Amino acid sequence: MTCTAHTDLIPRPRRLGRVPPVEGLLSLGRDTLLEARPGTEGVAHWMRSTIGAATGLPLAPGADAGHRIVLAVDRKLAPEGYRLTVDGAAIRLDGGSAAGVFWGAQTFRQLLGPEAFRRAPVVERDVWDVPMVVIEDEPRFPWRGMMLDVARHFLPKDGVLRYIDLLAAHKLNVLHLHLTDDQGWRLEIRRFPELTATGAWRERTKLGHRASPLWDERPHGGFYTQDDIREIVAHAAARHITVVPEIDVPGHSQAAIAAYPELGNTDVVDTTSLKVWDTWGVSPHVLAPTDTTLRFYEQVLEEVLALFPSRFVHIGGDECPKDQWKASATARARIAELGLADEDALQSWFIRHFDRWLADRGRRLIGWDEILEGGLAEGAAVSSWRGYAGGVAAARAGHDVVMCPEQQVYLDHRQHASPDEPVPIGFVRTLEDVYRFEPVPPELTEEQAAHILGTQANVWTEVMDSQQRLDYQVFPRLAAFAEVAWTRLPDPADRDVPDFTRRMGTHYARLDALGVDYRPPGGPHPWQRRPGVLGRPIDGAPPNV
Repeated sequence: MTCTAHTDLIPRPRRLGRVPPVEGLLSLGRDTLLEARPGTEGVAHWMRSTIGAATGLPLAPGADAGHRIVLAVDRKLAPEGYRLTVDGAAIRLDGGSAAGVFWGAQTFRQLLGPEAFRRAPVVERDVWDVPMVVIEDEPRFPWRGMMLDVARHFLPKDGVLRYIDLLAAHKLNVLHLHLTDDQGWRLEIRRFPELTATGAWRERTKLGHRASPLWDERPHGGFYTQDDIREIVAHAAARHITVVPEIDVPGHSQAAIAAYPELGNTDVVDTTSLKVWDTWGVSPHVLAPTDTTLRFYEQVLEEVLALFPSRFVHIGGDECPKDQWKASATARARIAELGLADEDALQSWFIRHFDRWLADRGRRLIGWDEILEGGLAEGAAVSSWRGYAGGVAAARAGHDVVMCPEQQVYLDHRQHASPDEPVPIGFVRTLEDVYRFEPVPPELTEEQAAHILGTQANVWTEVMDSQQRLDYQVFPRLAAFAEVAWTRLPDPADRDVPDFTRRMGTHYARLDALGVDYRPPGGPHPWQRRPGVLGRPIDGAPPNV
């Protein structure tokens, strides 16, 4: 591989120069030392266990003046920024914090070539060459995330740990775990064991879109024990990734109601007959607006807060049908008691309750943009998914926003119009489309735009029933998204797509080394297709809303 290929970096750094200003290489060998100055010990451990394992280099600790890699914190740099210098004698990696040093280590790994992304050496090599460069870099946004839906199809713990590593390799720093929905409850809550004994399992599963006649008759389910979650959170923290939990209320709650029927609208339906939902869409079965329900979820959240140190806790708040509340004497009485205008205001009351509850415990609520309906809870942040409009309204009102519009960055949407695409859902969103995504709407003022915390790609798994299907939908588009989230790119129309495409040529080799079952540029492999499984493609360009 050429020196140029080694510098085909993704995300593209802010500045890359040569030392000296011609192509040159620094050779690393078994005698290369790794000096970790205060605050960088965790990064050194990661480098030895990951880069060292792939290259066979010991990277032994040492501070001799000779051939070495030096890790250090330099507070003059941005908190997640770094400066990587490879000159003729040493490699110096400075970061504004341990996180900055870690992101610089991801760049250093790319400079070593795709073989550095394997788990063990594939050839005997005594020397690894690194281009002599100076790279100065820092991220555009503090929130660079991916939402992973493990409720519709459960992803075992090892799969989550693997995705944390994949996020880290792309300098993404938030994993939003969608842990509960109508189709499954995935988190052990010791006070309420039926949430997983009953709520984590469904009898069968719809294959493809909900209009499909096909069923997978095998029971499906699974959940994470509290020790699993502690492991996931620690694995992420060691890679400077925050895990944001989502416990969905008051809609998307049929699995919880199946486990504890008193949570539902018992004066409208026989909630004791409900099971965990086995199909897709929006269930009409929502939580009852009672004190019993509030106390139940407060106790759930007490255990959630003990497991997840994230400042933000996601409470969903989306797609809550109001039909049962309209038919419920209990809900109508609660509306009257509180002096509310209607059911939308009742949902806002529900969200505000947990906003205050979380704030009292030093946390911040974040929810899907439906929490704007009936009045936005003070202090709440918004995940703007239905388009840009919710995020624009929230930012103008002084609320923080994570931009994740479904028309742009829902990775369950299909990647091509070809009939060979497996279970095609939604609009065509190509690699180039994702690369041209702009998280900050141009109509915001500078002050309003400061409320855009960042952006997130969302991965809903109704039609992703395996790691292979998950990989296919996520990659390579997550690489384009990562550059959008990290790098200050030109306006969408002015982005250098040919340059990105060229750099992806090298990045595919990294993904191969990582064992990622991505969609090839020319279309799916035969084994990636799902003939006969119904999707729901939407023709035309997505609306800009």
